[in-house]
Amino acid sequence: MDDQNKNLILATVLSFAVIMAWTVLFPPEDQPIDIAAEATVSADVSALPGTTTTTSTATAPAEAEVATAPAPRVQIRTADLEGSLSLRGGRIDELSLTQYHETIDPDSEIVQLLRPEGEAGAYYTAFGWAASEGIEAANVPTPDTVWTLESGDILTDQTPVIISWDNGAGQVFRTEISVDDEFMFSFAQSIENNADTAISARPYGLIRRHGIPADLKKFFILHEGLVRMTDGALEETDYKDIQDYDIDPKEGVPAERLEASQSGWVGFTDHYWMTTLIPTQDAPFRSTSKYYESRDLFQAEAVMPVASIAAGQTYTNTTRFFAGAKEWETIKHYEDEEGVGGFLDSIDWGMFFFLTKPIFWLLHTLHGLIGNMGWAIIALTVILKAIVLPLAYKSYVSMARMKELQPEMEKLKEQAGDDRQAMQQGMMKLYKENKVSPASGCLPMLLQIPIFFSLYKVIFVTIELRHTAWIGWINDLSAPDPSSIFNLFGLLPFAVPDLGPLQLLSLGILPIFLGVSMWLQQRLNPAPTDPTQQMIFAWMPWVFMFMLGNFASGLVLYWIANNVITFTQQYLIMRSHGAKPDVFGNIKSSMRRKKKTAAEDDK
Repeated sequence: MDDQNKNLILATVLSFAVIMAWTVLFPPEDQPIDIAAEATVSADVSALPGTTTTTSTATAPAEAEVATAPAPRVQIRTADLEGSLSLRGGRIDELSLTQYHETIDPDSEIVQLLRPEGEAGAYYTAFGWAASEGIEAANVPTPDTVWTLESGDILTDQTPVIISWDNGAGQVFRTEISVDDEFMFSFAQSIENNADTAISARPYGLIRRHGIPADLKKFFILHEGLVRMTDGALEETDYKDIQDYDIDPKEGVPAERLEASQSGWVGFTDHYWMTTLIPTQDAPFRSTSKYYESRDLFQAEAVMPVASIAAGQTYTNTTRFFAGAKEWETIKHYEDEEGVGGFLDSIDWGMFFFLTKPIFWLLHTLHGLIGNMGWAIIALTVILKAIVLPLAYKSYVSMARMKELQPEMEKLKEQAGDDRQAMQQGMMKLYKENKVSPASGCLPMLLQIPIFFSLYKVIFVTIELRHTAWIGWINDLSAPDPSSIFNLFGLLPFAVPDLGPLQLLSLGILPIFLGVSMWLQQRLNPAPTDPTQQMIFAWMPWVFMFMLGNFASGLVLYWIANNVITFTQQYLIMRSHGAKPDVFGNIKSSMRRKKKTAAEDDK
């Protein structure tokens, strides 16, 4: 293919990729969920998978309304968390992240992760026991059992609390709840069997989420929903797909059960936040996800094996519960130092994980060295361009040689006239004689596509860029440029209102720089002679400028830096091989062609 057709194909591929991203990033809104219509759910734990009893039949959770009488609460307070746990079920159902705010305004509300049942968007965890042999289902604690506070008056990273429940039938259940200085809770569940005979039961933990989250992003580039690891195999399931599970014959609800032989975890993930049940990593457990349609309730469970407790003996099982921000360093610490296998994969690295993981690591490292995420993105761009420089060098050398052949190509075009086959044959012969490969320029450009989407994934998904400033008006690299051409970038004394679908017309400073940088980069190359290709290339920078105007500022910053570096590399390499790119000459030539075309149209 000649240089012009090569660029046309490249432009088409890039345009198609960006249009696809745009279409999915800005989908039409679904109808809101009527959270007020949700019914409460009872905690009939006999319905847990694998549970058997000697006195009752396993059934699905009852339709009866849960008791709503208030229960005593225990405060939770650490440097990163604040909230409370309810003695009803020992639920952690009120939890906020003190280091994160809803907006960039430091006076805005802090992020609330968990909410008690009865509130809109209820979301909480609870732990209990499922009866097996020698003990009736009514004599094990459920997520609605009201516990007694046995020791401790506030849960901190220095002071655990112990809650207990005596079933009056010879068993005392205790749960010691502790939390570290980040986002990890531990629930040490124990049974003290004071009866004369042995019993058996199985401990479990569950996470309940009432309804699909109202702030679900619905972006193809981001997973939100169930996330779990089972013996090294990662599963990500959207809420809609959970609703479409096959009906479990034991409970009559959509459910999926996986048996982990030695390691794993299960929970729900949002854009930046996550809740996860983490059983002991060297023991088997059952990971289950369910959906109760009548109550619009999603449930994730970690159910441990049946434990036998002899008369006079005590059995203890510990399950961890992560509830917090998906910070890379924090999650990596839990994986590397505390043995949570594959926990870093809870961050949605996507199909290009082999690129997104090292790109984020490098960006994170540069941020640590530089101290500013915007400059770290620019430094990352420089490094990425240096890595692909050998391929780019070949591309720019080929373009320089092709520019030298431009006069001979023009002669071929005149000689061939309308005979396109003769033109192609002549060009291939010319390329062969001069050892020029026009296709060599495609590869480095095509490499930019996975790098671009990988970096976009990193910028969009990772919390480290959330509410992170660069310079001046760019106070959130994960959000679009807040400046607008409609108020002359802040010079006029009024704010630009939300324009809805027309927001793409509200160009900021960075998107304009992006369009100009793409336009200047095009000027390094000879303008195509075909009118259709001229039109495509004339409009492409400005189309990209508008389409990327509402993308994250960090991504637009990367693209600007990439264009500037590419322009510089191409200019210097072409000059070093005898070509003399005339940027301003190309601009003037382009303008003359436009005037000539306009004059011909007037005639």
